[in-house]
Amino acid sequence: MEKKLLLGDEAIALGAINAGLSGVYAYPGTPSTEITEFIQGNVLARERGVHSRWCTNEKTAMEAALGMSYAGKRALVCMKHVGMNVCADAFVNSAVTGVNGGLIVLAADDPSMHSSQNEQDSRFYGKFAMIPVFEPSTQQEAYDMVSNAFELSERLKLPVLMRVVTRLAHSRAAVSITAPKEENTFSPDNDRTHWVLLPAIARKQYLSLISKQAEIEQDSENSSYNRLERYGESKLGVIACGIAYNYVREARLENIEVLKLSQYPMPVDMIKQLSSECSSILVVEDGQPVVEELVHTIVGSDYPIEGRLTGKLPRTGELNPDNVAKALGKEVSETFASAENVVGRPPALCQGCGHRDVYNALNKVAAEYPGARIFGDIGCYTLGALPPFRSIDSCVDMGASITMAKGAADAGLFPAIAVIGDSTFTHSGMTGLLDAVNDKANITILISDNLTTAMTGGQDSAGTNKFEAICLGLGVEPEHVRVVVPLPKNMEEITNILREEINYNGVSVIIPRRECLRTLARKARKK
Repeated sequence: MEKKLLLGDEAIALGAINAGLSGVYAYPGTPSTEITEFIQGNVLARERGVHSRWCTNEKTAMEAALGMSYAGKRALVCMKHVGMNVCADAFVNSAVTGVNGGLIVLAADDPSMHSSQNEQDSRFYGKFAMIPVFEPSTQQEAYDMVSNAFELSERLKLPVLMRVVTRLAHSRAAVSITAPKEENTFSPDNDRTHWVLLPAIARKQYLSLISKQAEIEQDSENSSYNRLERYGESKLGVIACGIAYNYVREARLENIEVLKLSQYPMPVDMIKQLSSECSSILVVEDGQPVVEELVHTIVGSDYPIEGRLTGKLPRTGELNPDNVAKALGKEVSETFASAENVVGRPPALCQGCGHRDVYNALNKVAAEYPGARIFGDIGCYTLGALPPFRSIDSCVDMGASITMAKGAADAGLFPAIAVIGDSTFTHSGMTGLLDAVNDKANITILISDNLTTAMTGGQDSAGTNKFEAICLGLGVEPEHVRVVVPLPKNMEEITNILREEINYNGVSVIIPRRECLRTLARKARKK
């Protein structure tokens, strides 16, 4: 077998291509972005015409992937963990409709919130939808699991959720590569009875989903990715989930029994066996205490179980070899001296970035209005909340800037200003703008357009060169759709326009447009 040194994300991408992938659907989000980018740059994927264009958001990605599955082809949909919230409607219902071609939903979780708003654990979604879940512990498993997941999806006629974490997605290891398989033939599903979720059909489909649970559970019991390993006399039982299995192995194992867990639902028989052979269980999982809570329901509330809930392991953040070794009773020494005298350097907007000029103008004008509030959104420009600007008063989720500004204006706040990026606007800001137009809300919206999805590496932005038309189509008055070039020399023009639109009693949109410096530099290097 050929071997390649691959990121976890790249292993997933190559595994999907070699498993006969016909389309990947995704919205860029760390730590999942590299999966789609790898497929976009892969020679075989280009030769086969594998679909790999970015989607407007995770919901459209999930629905498009389901459509490809309907046509009999294998599809992969990728997102970071918070993207699961965006696609949840389609995702949960896809378990009820079922699938035709294999369908994998890849969720990349971000414990420690390296680039995220929360630490939510996507395994909850798998249990909620009642579908199989894979959680690889190594890059090799990530590669192999993709093919297995496609096969399982087509056998059960269900989507499969695959969950990775940042540390696996963004670390490299040698991966043995198998020969590529052919794509599925085009074979649209001729059975319409399970795709139309009218209540009468949905009830039958839900019963069908329930009836598959025993087979799904048996698959987990028989899975090669779940296994019991004994190291000496079994005094302590350890359930090691996904990447945490590596941290357990790094601690010199003595007198413990390990259940390596990488496929869900929980292998109940294995857990009962582990509990019968050990006096207590330590659950080691990167993310929220999903398994720790479920083990109690299997072995009983009186059985001693430790993990994140009991404080044996940290309740939040990533696990690492040190805190896992400590939980296993090993002596752990500090690798590096404490850096108390070193001041952390927070992230900052690039020098020369157009967002800087936007915030300079906003701060100047907002200071003239004592009650002004600026509602921010997800993107590079979120860094405007930090020094030296300190411009943003809120940042909650994708698209929330416009709707929060509207709600605050409804409550009497003036001026209510929203700052949203170009990619975020098309992701989930347009519907908020339509609400504002329909309600004649007194808000001022800035769509800070740098002609790319800059925060995740410069991917295409769905609305590039369309924003004026979108705003007009949604009903914003033409005279209140203004375009400016955010440069210091234009500061007087920008601040004057800001004052004019703030003082207009209605919805106004200002579009500061200047290309991201990094994207511009990348284009120059290519030339």
